[in-house]
Amino acid sequence: MSALAFAIVAVLLSGPVPAMLARARWPLRAPRAVIVLWQSIALAAVLSAFSVGIDIASRLFISGQDGLPTTAFTGQIALLGWPLWAAYVTVFALTLTIGARLIAAVFKVAIATRRRRAHHRMVVDLVGTSHARAPQLRILGVTEPLAYCLPGVRGRIVVSEGALNTLAHSEVTAILRHEHAHLRARHDLVLEMFTAVHAAFPRFVRSAHALAAVRLLIESLADDAAVRSTGPAPLARALVACASARAPIGALAAGGPTTVTRVRRLGGKPNSLFIAAGAYGAAAAVLVIPTVALAVPWLTELHRLFLT
Repeated sequence: MSALAFAIVAVLLSGPVPAMLARARWPLRAPRAVIVLWQSIALAAVLSAFSVGIDIASRLFISGQDGLPTTAFTGQIALLGWPLWAAYVTVFALTLTIGARLIAAVFKVAIATRRRRAHHRMVVDLVGTSHARAPQLRILGVTEPLAYCLPGVRGRIVVSEGALNTLAHSEVTAILRHEHAHLRARHDLVLEMFTAVHAAFPRFVRSAHALAAVRLLIESLADDAAVRSTGPAPLARALVACASARAPIGALAAGGPTTVTRVRRLGGKPNSLFIAAGAYGAAAAVLVIPTVALAVPWLTELHRLFLT
């Protein structure tokens, strides 16, 4: 039953649970804590999926007379029967597929994203104007108000002349603080992790809600950093001015499709320590409880299988 329990947990944490959490409004009042909760959900889903394969492997590759695991892949057909054995093999193969897809997705996302950013960084360094007091800042000769950052070791904050000419001094300060918060906290690494996990799970169980929700929470975190410097009103005006600007793939833009939600958040209820504490507690429970309740049986089995 432990393999079935792991499978149920993996499916729930990769589909229905993210869908329900993404529809909730309270996460916007504790963005940092809820990002930790999202990370715990993703990690628990991956661990549960791998645990299914480990548990099934302990049933397919039982110990032989010498105490070592038998290498006969079909050795358990007579005991389990063809239907159950075939089901075990199918699920085991699916687990291996998820693991392989996760490894491939991590490398693919990391390499492709860094290539795009490096190319775009080279372009803005060539066509943009640098600022003596801000080495990371590049100013583009574009009339449309836009602002975004290119994360990385050699990060860049890109602002258009249209934004500098349109926005007031406090609004420019707010937008720069917003982008600097992205670079300092390396929010791009969080997005890469969720992109890789999303790509690893099969389409019929994964949910696209996690990516969208984490993007919104990351932007909310950067908004909070800007608000601490300038207050909510200048940031709200700057976000509205840059709302229609489109940033390149791999960049983190100040505006975008979440602008309306974020502006409403700036005028709504403040962040809640109570909600944050609850989110941190839920993150710990999501990660610890399945591990303790479900992992102990197959850890015991693996100990018996390999060490006896």
